[in-house]
Amino acid sequence: MPTVLRLLNWRFHFYSDEGQEPPHIHVRTPDGECKFWLSPVRLARVDGVKPAEVRRIECAVMEHEALLMEKWHEHGRA
Repeated sequence: MPTVLRLLNWRFHFYSDEGQEPPHIHVRTPDGECKFWLSPVRLARVDGVKPAEVRRIECAVMEHEALLMEKWHEHGRA
């Protein structure tokens, strides 16, 4: 599972066994993990991450959307 970005205590990564899902990113925090669809950015799943932190992560995903999409395509995910 390649890590594509680290911000604060968040690790942005992909899983390699997710089939043909649309572009998305997983974000691991000390408390849990959330998943965001890219383009448009929207929350797909959350497990253990508090709502306020999810909103902060969502802002970071939006801010870095172009980079995350580029990394998605670099890893042959499209």
